[in-house]
Amino acid sequence: QVRLMESGGGSAQAGGSQRLSCSFSGDNYSGYCMGWFRQAPGKREGVAVIGRDGTAGYADSVKGRFTISRDNAKNTLYLQMNSLKPEDTALYYCAADPSYSDMRGVPGAPVWTYWGQGTQVTVSS
Repeated sequence: QVRLMESGGGSAQAGGSQRLSCSFSGDNYSGYCMGWFRQAPGKREGVAVIGRDGTAGYADSVKGRFTISRDNAKNTLYLQMNSLKPEDTALYYCAADPSYSDMRGVPGAPVWTYWGQGTQVTVSS
């Protein structure tokens, strides 16, 4: 059974940076497409996606500020968040799917098979 566990959330000032991590266990990590989602009151948004070959896609709201990466040797997914804004405040989830491969955009929630429990990011102005 695949398990995902996020870490690295917390409080930050606007303009600051944070890095989220997501540890993957239970299957062959390199065979999965991975992504980050966020949930704020009244809004759920796919943030970034990374394919098995490292190709990445981003939501327009984070493009140029956030970077998704993966370390297949460590079975870990990362989200480097720079130039944080108060509107980035949300519960951030990582997600995994063994079949998805379209990197033209960040896919919607129904695509993903596995989810982590989430980590809160709060950005103050």
